[in-house]
Amino acid sequence: MAKPLRLPGVEEQRMLEELEIHLLVEPTQQARWNRLVKERHYLRSASLVGEQCRYAVSYRGKWVALLGWSAAAWHLGPRDEWLGWSEDQRRSRLHFLAQNSRFVILADRTRYPNLGTRSMKLCLDQLSADWQAQHGHPLVALESFVDGQLFRGTLYKASNWTMLGPTAGFGRVAEDFYVRHARPKQLWVRLLHPQAREWLGAPQLPAPLQAYEKALPVRCELPLGQLASLRERLAQVSEFRQGQGKRHRMATVLAIAACAKMAGVIGGYSGVASYARNLTRPQRRALHCWFNPKINEYEVPSESCFLRVLQGVSALEVEAVTLSWQDQVLGPNTDPLVAIDGKTLKHSGVHLAGAISLPSHRCLGVEPVADKSNEIPATQRLIARAPILPGQMVSLDAMHTQHQTVAQILFDKGADYLLPIKGNQDTLLQTAPQLLPESFPPSGGQSGGQPQPAGTARTGDPSH
Repeated sequence: MAKPLRLPGVEEQRMLEELEIHLLVEPTQQARWNRLVKERHYLRSASLVGEQCRYAVSYRGKWVALLGWSAAAWHLGPRDEWLGWSEDQRRSRLHFLAQNSRFVILADRTRYPNLGTRSMKLCLDQLSADWQAQHGHPLVALESFVDGQLFRGTLYKASNWTMLGPTAGFGRVAEDFYVRHARPKQLWVRLLHPQAREWLGAPQLPAPLQAYEKALPVRCELPLGQLASLRERLAQVSEFRQGQGKRHRMATVLAIAACAKMAGVIGGYSGVASYARNLTRPQRRALHCWFNPKINEYEVPSESCFLRVLQGVSALEVEAVTLSWQDQVLGPNTDPLVAIDGKTLKHSGVHLAGAISLPSHRCLGVEPVADKSNEIPATQRLIARAPILPGQMVSLDAMHTQHQTVAQILFDKGADYLLPIKGNQDTLLQTAPQLLPESFPPSGGQSGGQPQPAGTARTGDPSH
């Protein structure tokens, strides 16, 4: 370690002991900090990216040092290798790191040789607590860059930071956008807890940090071949849009929406658009996303594009194509059970009846419930077109315990049915215990007990 210019005298040591550090939250204070950093920092910039905190170190009311912290770099090979975390861990835990983006000594460094290390210590003592108060989560590790052509990193070394090596020569100009500057810098790291390195690379974070770990965005896990075949199938859906300017092909929009829903994405059109932004370059290419030659990238549809296409396309056309593709991917349906149920989409008021086969959860179709109607006619329309196979057992709730629905399942589809009997079917409820065998509870006779108010089921004969 390089020796200091000289050791501090008694008066200078007293000055170091009286230093105070302030988190700057007032706009006027931050404006002053920005102005001084632009004047005194070698980059001539006070811009910080992402989450950030600005500090001023003062002596008897006068600012003598400035520190700025911002969000950690998205990709840093040496840092990520040092931590030993996976890609998913980096995505969900990166916010536990912050970057020392600016450090400016305003006082005469030759007069106060230990001012930098003392200022750094004061800042590190309270940084995590301040960060949690400002941004809602703590910090466990830090990073910083040093231009080796201008500085030696002595302050960081004296403050127990570790140099990992040179960077690749890219600079961050936006939250997740980098440009090459061909001037690699030294990468320094510092743990705020001695076990932070093990925590960040562990399969599970310690209990105090688990509440702050970010949920990973849903990503597409389908093989590229399946993506391409889905998009090819959806190209059969009729294009309803008119005029020029259709940048994104409808098959691409529909394929991305279908993949999002298969992945369990929630949040309506905004959720689908967010899912699309997480598609990889090979996935975008397989889905025939629009290629923008200006930036040499495949672009995905916007939220408004998804809204226009999904509101205007023929739902039955899309259903027929996707069910055919589903059969191609999954093979013949061998599930023994079909479950039909109605759901109201949250925050939308849209009521749907849907059919799936179990245990594979293969979709068999969805039918909207008309306004001022109920699930019964919608379910009957769904049963009419759903690929229900002879011999399968169709399960519905008590609303559908009626002759027309049962006859449709039994005679039109050749399937069996499983239906509950509740109080809305008084006559049937009273008759069922006398017709069912004693082994089928609740039954008549001495061993069956009294009729129950709900739960009776019958298969195979619509007259019962």
